[in-house]
Amino acid sequence: MFVAICHPLHYPIHMSKVTCVKMILGSWTLGSINSLAHTVYALHLPYCRSRAINHFFCDVPAMLPLACVDTWVYEYMVFVSTSLFLLVPFLGITASYGRVLFAVFHMRSKEGRRKAFTTCSTHLTVVIFYCAPFAYTYLRPKSLRSPAEDKSLAVFYTILTPMLNPIIYSLRNKEVLGAMGRVCGMFSSRKT
Repeated sequence: MFVAICHPLHYPIHMSKVTCVKMILGSWTLGSINSLAHTVYALHLPYCRSRAINHFFCDVPAMLPLACVDTWVYEYMVFVSTSLFLLVPFLGITASYGRVLFAVFHMRSKEGRRKAFTTCSTHLTVVIFYCAPFAYTYLRPKSLRSPAEDKSLAVFYTILTPMLNPIIYSLRNKEVLGAMGRVCGMFSSRKT
């Protein structure tokens, strides 16, 4: 992100097609191995209680209470993989945006600074809406979990976040902002 915004002429050099393909293959490979490891481990746990999962889908935190063995090793594995595959990239994204915001802060053009801040804020909002519920879901200790809260978080990151993405990104559009202002004005005039 930093190179794309702060050094746009260098971007094609750093992000060649070969680099993009390597990044895609690397993320698919590592993600697939991680998912496969979790799936195999979770399916080999002995389940001696009811097989009814108190969740919308077969999620790991919802399955663990049904196991009749101590699952601390698996919970530790979930913690480590969440840290590696969620927190480390999130920290990288945050560091990149920190560098971008530092560069934007030193721009001379007020209009350019405003546009850059608007772009960065929408991107960061989407990243936070996506990462925060996942981190909270998978990094909480077992003692702090509740099925109702897990279901609410699942709705947030599977339905609401993808639904909000187009709205968040369209807030940069002046026509959309104008239409929202008119709609809000209609609602406020009806109340009075």
